[in-house]
Amino acid sequence: MAGLYYEDFEVGAVYRHALSRTVTEADNMLFSNMTLNPQPLHIDRHFCERHTEWGQPIVNSLFTLGLLIGISVNDLTIGTTVGNLGMKETRFPHPLFHGDTVYASTKVVAKRESRSRGDVGLVELEHTAVNQDDVVVAVTLRTAMMKKRHPTVDV
Repeated sequence: MAGLYYEDFEVGAVYRHALSRTVTEADNMLFSNMTLNPQPLHIDRHFCERHTEWGQPIVNSLFTLGLLIGISVNDLTIGTTVGNLGMKETRFPHPLFHGDTVYASTKVVAKRESRSRGDVGLVELEHTAVNQDDVVVAVTLRTAMMKKRHPTVDV
């Protein structure tokens, strides 16, 4: 598999992901409509120009989060993750706008053996997204259940 196994992760390691993505108005509209989110902050330019401090639509934060984690997949987890156990301390310190380009990095914060399964381990990853001006637009702390290269036998 192309992804890292549990044993490959080292606490403190930082990965700067090569993939980046410019977000379009179509991305934001499609995602907001697919998730039945009618928030005018995302889909109504006229509303945003007149009634928000930003003067333009902001990208749906869940799209931003999904893009952030998605950018990391090729480098870290493709084919070796069993699943996400959760995300916490997710924050969006600055909005993402149509036309912004997202860059991402991941830091390995912690890891531990699974207490119930000998074939997996848990890895805590801090994902950070910045825009083209190096302004942080999203951060999340994610716990991923990762396959082991050398599973231990449960007794």
